[in-house]
Amino acid sequence: MTDYDVIVVGAGVTGLTTAIRLHEAGKRVVVLEARDRVGGRLLTDTVDGVRLEVGGQWVSPDQTALLGMLDELGLETYPRHRTGESVYIGRDGVRRTFEGEAFPVADGTTAEMERLTKELDRLSAEMDPLSPWEHPDAERLDRISFAAWLAEQTDDAEARDNIGLYIGPAMLTKPTHAFSALSAVLMAASAGGFSHLVDADFILDRRVAGGLQQVPLRLAARIPDLVHLSTPVAHVEWAGDGVVVDGRWKGRRLVMAVPPTLVNRVRYSPNLPPVHAQMRQHQSFGLVIKLHITYETPFWREQGLSGTAFSPYSLVHEAYDNSNEDLPGETRGTLVGFVSDEKADALLGLSAAARRDKVLAALADYYGTEALTPVSYYESPWMADEWTAGAYATSFDIGSLTRYGKHLRQDVGPISFASSDIAGLGFQHVDGAIRMGEAIAARLK
Repeated sequence: MTDYDVIVVGAGVTGLTTAIRLHEAGKRVVVLEARDRVGGRLLTDTVDGVRLEVGGQWVSPDQTALLGMLDELGLETYPRHRTGESVYIGRDGVRRTFEGEAFPVADGTTAEMERLTKELDRLSAEMDPLSPWEHPDAERLDRISFAAWLAEQTDDAEARDNIGLYIGPAMLTKPTHAFSALSAVLMAASAGGFSHLVDADFILDRRVAGGLQQVPLRLAARIPDLVHLSTPVAHVEWAGDGVVVDGRWKGRRLVMAVPPTLVNRVRYSPNLPPVHAQMRQHQSFGLVIKLHITYETPFWREQGLSGTAFSPYSLVHEAYDNSNEDLPGETRGTLVGFVSDEKADALLGLSAAARRDKVLAALADYYGTEALTPVSYYESPWMADEWTAGAYATSFDIGSLTRYGKHLRQDVGPISFASSDIAGLGFQHVDGAIRMGEAIAARLK
């Protein structure tokens, strides 16, 4: 049995960042990964001859930890295509085009959306995203759903639906009645403010040449002999002086760099403290189907459209031009779209052919009948992935952030926990994964 200073479970960005920094500090490290690849929720793959970002993909200006890592790894970025008008389908079912970030809605609805945005910006400015339970109004906000909070704020249904879209379907991928107003404020605070979330040109600013999975691939390439793939962890024995993992790996410290939903899949001897076991029963993944639809050409550009489309009333609540601008000679156009929460539930109850027909019909409402005839159609399979079973990340149910939040990053003896799901800034993003990895490594050096 080999002795290590630190055993890292999970070869996603958090685990690999932790391992790299500890290795650089001279620590003996090993990384155990259940999947047959590195990257966790990042995956760049080629399907039907098209390179797709199956998992996370975008980089925004506030994600300074990720930007720094891209520089360190020598990775280039390029801007998301956004030239042209965007499309919005309103509560009345009418398709309208617009420029900028403000939806083409009635003046009264616009005013309510602006007021709600300012209020969410105010609330998020009062929050440290590393300790949202310390917000001055945390108790009240955590005991009311975001849907109920919105209903308290305005009688304008379309304003509620659009503000809810940015945090519910688009970010937490849960219905707005399923998470607290405090969780909504945390989502905004982790991005630097709600105004950032409503600005697609900001939050979805750039992409990484070759795909965002290049980050974990290049990190792993620095320590190839230390990363063990297809090695799921089943049992952790721990005491004050260290851990033994599956009877094979002995370490002074253990870092569980996996989503909270996977922490409890491991058997611990002795058991984790009750508060830790309970806490992770109140954290769950959302559900979103990420759609990749490729056409012979990006035909929407010829219509003067950017490819960006929104509607809380459409099956596909948002879509973007996701063509691979970094590939020389690429003439095809790819749209990426999302079906979330309860709409995803209904869609998954259909056959593959029926799902495809409904998705393409929704895209035709945005872009016209040319959207009905793609050359390739693919749905990211995260909801069926054994080591994820959802997307994009986990969040607490109502009332649980204040109840359990202070335990999120609390060690249990020699065991530490880290993932983007429990980050402050960069919560649920690769930026947060890097921040968590750097923070854990700094503590364990």
